[in-house]
Amino acid sequence: MSANIALPKTPSFRLDGRRALVTGAGRGLGLAMAAALAEAGAEVALAARSVAEVEAVAEAIRDRGERASAFALDVTDTDRARAEIAARGPFQVLVNNAGTNRPAHFLDMTEEDYHTVSDLNVRAALFVAKAVAEGLIEAGLPGSIVNVSSQMGHVGGPKRTVYCATKHALEGATKAMAWELAEHGIRVNTICPTFIETPLSRPMLENAEFRGFVTRRIASGTVGQPEDVMGAAVYLASDASSLVTGSALMVDGGWTAV
Repeated sequence: MSANIALPKTPSFRLDGRRALVTGAGRGLGLAMAAALAEAGAEVALAARSVAEVEAVAEAIRDRGERASAFALDVTDTDRARAEIAARGPFQVLVNNAGTNRPAHFLDMTEEDYHTVSDLNVRAALFVAKAVAEGLIEAGLPGSIVNVSSQMGHVGGPKRTVYCATKHALEGATKAMAWELAEHGIRVNTICPTFIETPLSRPMLENAEFRGFVTRRIASGTVGQPEDVMGAAVYLASDASSLVTGSALMVDGGWTAV
């Protein structure tokens, strides 16, 4: 009887034959997600302002027997970023990871803080995604754009007014992009991590009061690690998520569930 049951086949999480671009790939989450995509079979281009950092990561990936290259890219330089992406693309996967934060109480916020954070987290992210989408459409290829957002794109938090504003903006833009690019076979989603222990966040997390604030809001009581985000990146990049677009994948330990 069981011989008559046609079992569905799980879509592949593999990325063999696909080219991926990861911005802000020299350390932390960018490094981790680039390594994950390469391990899944993608040929990964790592970009960051510090070329020495991404070259070191690319070399480590190649030493593991996988494919990776590196180049310097300031994503806030829109014209240069578009030219570099056009010359090196098309990229069937984009992990739009470059971003920043300047924690400050709202009443201490400055225009410089606002412009610095929004310029990178919103303007640059949108124009990098546009450049990748243009390359895919010209080549007639489908693709997956993964915008790295945050749990703070769904909630608020102390000393996070500007950061929350930019990540909420990225969430809205992602939903609109998903609708506009769907006809071209391009999916657009966000990954929304909680506080992850990286070189950037480690000094903050070494403060006992701040670490307590974080762990009390994570169901397991533990701080996230870069490895916690790697599977999410591969999932959204792969055919396993072929019906997923305009969505936010929370990797927040339950922070936004309460």
